[in-house]
Amino acid sequence: MKARSKASDDSTRSRIISTPIGNLTLVASPKGLQQVVFGARKLSRTKNARTKASDHLTQAERQLREYFAGERKKFSIKLDIGGTEFQESAWLALKRVGYGKTISYAQQARLVGKPRACRAVGSANGKNPVAIVLPCHRVIASGGTLGGYGGGLAIKRKLIALEKTFSAAG
Repeated sequence: MKARSKASDDSTRSRIISTPIGNLTLVASPKGLQQVVFGARKLSRTKNARTKASDHLTQAERQLREYFAGERKKFSIKLDIGGTEFQESAWLALKRVGYGKTISYAQQARLVGKPRACRAVGSANGKNPVAIVLPCHRVIASGGTLGGYGGGLAIKRKLIALEKTFSAAG
């Protein structure tokens, strides 16, 4: 993951998809998926009808549909996201949390080699631009409470329950 400019790119595309947790807006550049936004967001359209960004959106939509159907446990979507070095290490650590499993913020902090940075990993997770794909919903508080979630706690509960259901069935 390389840091990218916050400036809008003419080749950035978006797509709204309907899922069991509500609408998601997917945003991609020619380099990969940039955002998974909870809710339907009208974003600017580009002049080019067909770009590599559209291919990334199609792949992201397909993999998210497979995920919600219980057919996909890991995502293999190219990403075009950027953050601080710490944020990126926290986000990459999320890939190591197994489907249907949860870890605490303290465990995630240990995964990134900063065992005292529980709040910092929580903050990084709150800025995760591709929630679900990088599964920050799998991180809960040490006491077993859910903690926070950018999509809201009801959606976090639904995602955890969805994964537990399909893990038990498989």
